[in-house]
Amino acid sequence: MRWPRFVIVAALGAVIINCSTDEPEQTATEEVAADTTTAPPMDPAPEAAPPPPTAAAMPSMPAADEPWIPEFTGTVDPGMTRDQVVGVWGEPVTERSSGNRTYMYYRNGCEASCGTFDVVFLEGGQVVDAIVRGQGHDYSGTSSSPPGREALPNIPGVMGVSP
Repeated sequence: MRWPRFVIVAALGAVIINCSTDEPEQTATEEVAADTTTAPPMDPAPEAAPPPPTAAAMPSMPAADEPWIPEFTGTVDPGMTRDQVVGVWGEPVTERSSGNRTYMYYRNGCEASCGTFDVVFLEGGQVVDAIVRGQGHDYSGTSSSPPGREALPNIPGVMGVSP
């Protein structure tokens, strides 16, 4: 960590600690001034890696459908690799992974009315499923969410969902 960042972090930590005690408050400016005059210089340490993206980092769903014309069109086939999918549909809007599963999200022009982006599911590096609604996007396999399927709530004990 670089010296100025250390001073700021130390100052913020001191302010937070002071907020939780009955002692008189000391401003962050006073705390920084005190730290810079009394603390010995420290060796710079390597910076930590940023935290992984959270679900909040997912692209936001538009309130209404926005016109969209795909630059890349074609058919994704079961068994394709990530690079092959990118070769057909281009780079995804975002991509998430969990274990050996990868989820590639693509614009489709009906995010609001369809309720989802087009999604390609990879397991072990190969396509195993896709949800496709966009013009120019096709999936040659059997989708777990075909276009005509009505979305149902996943409420335990209702509609065959086990508790």
